[in-house]
Amino acid sequence: MAIEAPLSSYKKKNFLIILLVLVGAAVIFGYDGYLSKYKWSMRHSFYQKHVIDNNGVPDTDMNFNRKSPPVFLAGAAVIAIYYFAVVAKKHLSADDSMLTVNGQTIAYDAIESINKTHFDKKGYFIVSYAENGQSKDLKINDRTYDNLPAVLDHIVAKIS
Repeated sequence: MAIEAPLSSYKKKNFLIILLVLVGAAVIFGYDGYLSKYKWSMRHSFYQKHVIDNNGVPDTDMNFNRKSPPVFLAGAAVIAIYYFAVVAKKHLSADDSMLTVNGQTIAYDAIESINKTHFDKKGYFIVSYAENGQSKDLKINDRTYDNLPAVLDHIVAKIS
């Protein structure tokens, strides 16, 4: 029976916060850059200050407000695509024979030690394992994965 640890809610919320900030910035700057020229606009004073009072030539602030929204929206699209690509993956699973982390598999007999000293306070543990004659460490953090206590208990039970 495999125990899985999906992407943490902390990381998912961070992706969504970044996405909302980028979309919000695109809306705000786009409104100032394109809609503030109309009298009905609540930001017509911005247009007057940065275009009309400048002899009808947009200054650097107005140019930034006109050119930045597509960049913000492109950044939001990249974050959204990355978010759905990352969420769709199977991230960490511990089955009967091996530990799988982001496509990397570690057999239980290759695991040399597990340092869980900081797991209770800081939320991470370190798995030391041998690969191709070299000793490697893998840090697994609760900021990246949910359900880590069950995975850790399963790994400890399998290697002892």
